[in-house]
Amino acid sequence: MGLILNIDTAVETASVSIAKDGVILAAVKNIVQKAHATFLHVAIKELLLQLSLELKKMDAIAVTKGPGSYTGLRVGMASAKGLCYAIGKPFITIGSLDAIALATIQERDENKTSNSLYCPMIDARRMEVYTAVFNIEMQEVLAPCAMILNNNSFSDILQNNNIYFSGSGALKWRTKTDSMHAFFLYEPDTNVAISHLSHQKFIKADFTDLTYSEPLYIKDFFSA
Repeated sequence: MGLILNIDTAVETASVSIAKDGVILAAVKNIVQKAHATFLHVAIKELLLQLSLELKKMDAIAVTKGPGSYTGLRVGMASAKGLCYAIGKPFITIGSLDAIALATIQERDENKTSNSLYCPMIDARRMEVYTAVFNIEMQEVLAPCAMILNNNSFSDILQNNNIYFSGSGALKWRTKTDSMHAFFLYEPDTNVAISHLSHQKFIKADFTDLTYSEPLYIKDFFSA
């Protein structure tokens, strides 16, 4: 059995869920990005009370590691690490782009014969996004990166593939492309995807080092 607390504060909408064997038992969301820090621990307490569970009963704690909001990533990572340390349970990290891509596949109810590609995008301000490209098996076609969008972005792979663009940065790309192979799903619900990915890592004992792990920022942070 895997009872996992899943935390996602990487993007505009934060979520916390508790899942058993990859199936969500309860979840709560916050849509105010600047309030993720105050939302997180209240949400965890709320879910534990709702399910009549104690934190120490969790088998692991999972968190989205990025890319995404610098502040959000630090909030989520620090909180998840602290909880793991306190209860002595494994630490699991999930790529934010992986979660968006899998959520897109799940919402489209794709089967394993699909030859489409999936491109999650997280808004990184102006015309820049954090992005990657995955196939139906969730294998990377393009590794996570920061990209400044222009009219020729993805032109090589759009020639021969249908690509489903999703996430907070996809709207920017919609204004740049007129490709007949580009399709859009702006805000897929990532809760189910995150619970699935964390469960898969749990059963494989694919845990993250608690001491040396850090968020996947992709870009260096420069304060104004």
